[in-house]
Amino acid sequence: MIIIPARIGSSRFPNKVLADVAGLPMVIRTAKAVEKIDKVAIATDSEEVIKMAQSHGITAVMTSAKHNSGTERIFEAAQKLNLEDDEIIINVQGDEPFIEEEVVKAVFDLTLKNRNDKQVMMNSCYKMMSNPEADDPNIVKLISSDKERALYFSRAKIPYPRDHAFNDYKGHLGIYGFTKKSLKHFCQLPPAPLEEIEKLEQLRALYHGFSIAMVQVETKSFGIDTIQDLEKALKTHNLEN
Repeated sequence: MIIIPARIGSSRFPNKVLADVAGLPMVIRTAKAVEKIDKVAIATDSEEVIKMAQSHGITAVMTSAKHNSGTERIFEAAQKLNLEDDEIIINVQGDEPFIEEEVVKAVFDLTLKNRNDKQVMMNSCYKMMSNPEADDPNIVKLISSDKERALYFSRAKIPYPRDHAFNDYKGHLGIYGFTKKSLKHFCQLPPAPLEEIEKLEQLRALYHGFSIAMVQVETKSFGIDTIQDLEKALKTHNLEN
């Protein structure tokens, strides 16, 4: 199941998930972009989002307003939906209205492949980036092993090119695949110091000795954090509100 966390509060872009994106609320457009892959549910703390989802025929689950992360929110939703322990759960952010279906499908397939691997706690994806793009601390970079297991994630530019120019950075996309069992385990782990320093939740899994499997994808999509981001995305996709 694909579960989309949709917290109504946003300091930089109030009511972001309900913002109009070419005739549809952002979270609804996100849900419709991925609904052919698997069943979709929206996990929210807003009655308005619940009603909006229902009006578009999309399952929605009311969750606590006290969660610290979208991961905690989707776990509560998974419990309320009575999903089995081996159910594949894909976390797609509600501010990704232009996410390509094949990107989410790649993470779904990777999660299915690693479903019975107890060492792999999470599955995710990355795109290749140029040197200038990697300067942006809002774009998370990662380095990975020869078996495409994440070694580290950072807002800093990693690896640091000490002796020569480097133009093959890996930019992380915030799409995560779990089984319900691994999702529960992740939520039960104590937060890690590195997670607190970088403000990157996925570092919790690495800190506690688990693996994050990665897959390379091609994408033009990006998360919408501000009104300016939305305007840029609409222009990129030749859409106007």
